[in-house]
Amino acid sequence: MLRPAEPRPADTVALGLLQGPAELLPVSSTAHIELLGARLAGYARLSAAGRKELAVALHAGSALALGAPRRERLGLLAAATAPAALAGLLLEGPIERRLSAPAAMAAGLLAGSVALVVADRRPQRRIASEAEFEDAVWLGLAQAAALAPGISRSGAVRAAARARGFTRAAAAELAAETAVPVLAGATVLKGARLLGRRPPRRELVALGAGALAAAASTAAARAAARRAEPPFAVWAAYRTALAAAVLAVRHNGRR
Repeated sequence: MLRPAEPRPADTVALGLLQGPAELLPVSSTAHIELLGARLAGYARLSAAGRKELAVALHAGSALALGAPRRERLGLLAAATAPAALAGLLLEGPIERRLSAPAAMAAGLLAGSVALVVADRRPQRRIASEAEFEDAVWLGLAQAAALAPGISRSGAVRAAARARGFTRAAAAELAAETAVPVLAGATVLKGARLLGRRPPRRELVALGAGALAAAASTAAARAAARRAEPPFAVWAAYRTALAAAVLAVRHNGRR
């Protein structure tokens, strides 16, 4: 019986370095990981379960870099996390079965682009500290929608925040802040499944290397993102090009 392929440290580090900026920026980390992964022989040989476990490790690294949430914001973060957590528990299987294809991912990228551009037309008048319970609920619904590949959790939260009048900088801050419980929750849930099957030490080393690379790239990306926030049309254009790349890779893979 053939043993399932294991992740290679070189691949997990490369993907971890990509994870940080792709997670914090409104560009879909899933799409980026899949595109780069298609070029990495080790990643391409992984099973669907193996890719999911690697994604958990990368998310764990990002959560580590973002740090613990502030105590006074726990209520807001709980409201912003509950919709995504509930949707994940109920819809994880159907989403993976029906929306994991490249065409669905490209559609998610384009839909998120439209949402970003439309939301960015709102006046910029609110800062992140002004977020209230109602705002948190909308951000939570946005995070739930982002369970569909290509939508982008950061992109959905930024669009929702801008639609409610927050500045671009505030929207980016809220996107990073609301990421912590979502990433941490996914890490705990799926990490327990990983440890339950007792993977070999070399696999844990490879996943750990990816997590550390993701932590480093996330910290660097957050520091860079605080310096400037371009109009959302810039991200929309990038996402549209990324959707085209996803479809091109799919087309070439069929040839």
